[in-house]
Amino acid sequence: MGLCSRRPTRVPLLNKRRRQLCLQWAREHRDWTMNEWKRVAWSDESRFLIHHVDGRVRVRRLTGEQLLPSCTECHTQADGGGIMLWGTFSWATLGPVVEETRKAAIYMNIIADQLHPYMVFVFPTGNGIFQQDNAQCHKARIVLEWFEEYTDEFHLMSWPPNSTRRSLIRWSTFGMSWRGSSELKHHHVRIYRLCLTAA
Repeated sequence: MGLCSRRPTRVPLLNKRRRQLCLQWAREHRDWTMNEWKRVAWSDESRFLIHHVDGRVRVRRLTGEQLLPSCTECHTQADGGGIMLWGTFSWATLGPVVEETRKAAIYMNIIADQLHPYMVFVFPTGNGIFQQDNAQCHKARIVLEWFEEYTDEFHLMSWPPNSTRRSLIRWSTFGMSWRGSSELKHHHVRIYRLCLTAA
């Protein structure tokens, strides 16, 4: 019949209010020019696993093949660990990639020590716009107060809750080739080194 066992596709939970906010955001930005979009520095975080793969892994094998290398999955104690990375990029250049936790105090250090110099360098006239998702640590009072303090240097873009956008850090580091390959290669090396230090 052609039916196969599949895991359900994960999609953001969008209730009526969230759908309205996403639609409102899209309408507010639909007429932006390319030059306006070039002023945005995008950010995101992604978890990179060192050894273990999240979720169920399946293999197709015949009886007696369970110990073939292609039919086994190696593991280490405590699943081998992983690392959460935060990164930013804009039209002009790739930005910093740093280790992150979901704590507001750590995120404050990241935006003060990594994001701020990047925004000042890339948008020296103070017309830059910074995008971040609605993670709890991004919406903490101390973080929002910090952004208020620096509004003369760059602005914070409003972002709809549970946005359906894909992981931006994965796009910027592993998928986008709109800039020179040497810059992307350097970015890959930085992520690889961060992962190795976390292992």
